[in-house]
Amino acid sequence: MALIREFDPWRSGLCTCPRKLTFNPYTGCDHACIYCYASSYIPRFADCRPKKNLLDRLKREATKLNGQIVSISNSSDPYPRIEREAGLTRKCLQILSEANCRIQIITKSNLATRDIDVLQNAPSMVSVTVTTESSSLAKLLEPNAPPPAERLKAIKTLTANSIPTAARIDPIIPTVNDNPERLVALLAEAGVRQLTCSTYKVKPDNWHRLTMVFPEAARALHPLYFDKGEKIGGYRYLPRELRLALLDDVRLLAAKYGVEFGTCREGLSHLNTAACDGSWLIRG
Repeated sequence: MALIREFDPWRSGLCTCPRKLTFNPYTGCDHACIYCYASSYIPRFADCRPKKNLLDRLKREATKLNGQIVSISNSSDPYPRIEREAGLTRKCLQILSEANCRIQIITKSNLATRDIDVLQNAPSMVSVTVTTESSSLAKLLEPNAPPPAERLKAIKTLTANSIPTAARIDPIIPTVNDNPERLVALLAEAGVRQLTCSTYKVKPDNWHRLTMVFPEAARALHPLYFDKGEKIGGYRYLPRELRLALLDDVRLLAAKYGVEFGTCREGLSHLNTAACDGSWLIRG
């Protein structure tokens, strides 16, 4: 099976991303985010491990690239904790920077700043997920990911080094992190040029984790998801009207602070002011 594959080959009606390729150096992730969706379809997800024969396979596949966007990563973070020692994502970026492609990184880690020198040699952008500015709340939501202050500092460093940067406030969970104005202000101050947002979508495993960590919130959310919500593509969504209200509030905040806005897999693309994934920021 190829390492570099087409992103969303099923052409989901909810996906508004431009055509691009996707690549994951690792299978699984060790950030342990309670809302994670990939843990529902990747076996042993918490056991983060590199793809087999990763570098040799990538070298072969990279020779076939022809100007496409390669998005890293969409099922597991390219900078899990083990990357600090393993350095495999950096080596992959070095291979891709010499190929004919454009690079998009999606991460929760400040370790992306380590690879600025490589990113400066290829058309690239970085999207950093920051779900809250609160370190205590982030520790509950994303136990092993770097704290928000380190991610904000990383955004400042990336932008200072001419790496175009976006941010994902993803997911927004009602009663947990649904008042993001301070976060939006901090992200704009750090230099992001786009915000991409989506609401929390229920799968059985992430719902179980949420109820363990936020029992009171889960009690309030249960009727919204299981009685009044929508079931779309194997996920339980909030009612459309509530999703629209939550995301339109963030769109207005983005406009207030001078950044573009996009939604992710919500069926609300009319709210978008730019390509939803921020890939428009990649030069060339």
